[in-house]
Amino acid sequence: MEQTLTAWLLPAITLVAGIAIGFLIARLAPNAAPGRTQRQLDEIQERFDTYQSEVVTHFNTTANLVKKLTQSHQDVQQHLSEGANRLALDELTRQRLLASLHAEDGGGERRERRERLRPPAHQEMPKDYAPKSADIPGMLDESYGLKNK
Repeated sequence: MEQTLTAWLLPAITLVAGIAIGFLIARLAPNAAPGRTQRQLDEIQERFDTYQSEVVTHFNTTANLVKKLTQSHQDVQQHLSEGANRLALDELTRQRLLASLHAEDGGGERRERRERLRPPAHQEMPKDYAPKSADIPGMLDESYGLKNK
C-alpha cells in the first residue's frame, strides 16, 4: 500500500509544482500574452480617443470659420448697400446698384438654374421615322428608289 501511495503522491506533487511554477513564470515574464494584449488594447483605445477629440475639434473650428465667413460676406453686402445709398447721384442709379447687388447675391444664379430646369414649351412626341411630304413616296412604298422612265 505504501508503494501505491508513493507512486501516486510523487507525480501529483510534481504536477501541482509544475503548474505553480508555470503560472508564476507566465505572470512574471515581460512578454506575457495577456499583459501585452491588454497594453496594446489600452494603447489603441487611447489613440482612438485622441482621434475622436481631434475630429470634434476640427469640425468645431470649421463651423466657426464658416460662421465668420458668412458674417464677413454679410458685412461686405451691407457696406456695399450703404455705399450705394450714400454715393449714388440719383434714385435710378441707386436702384440699379442695389438691384445688381441683390442679383450678385445669388438671385442671378437661381434664376439661371430655374430657366435650365424649365421644360420646353412645345412638347412633341419623338418620331421614329423621317418626316416627309405627302407627294414623296415612303420607304415602304413599292416604287421607292426606282426611277421612272
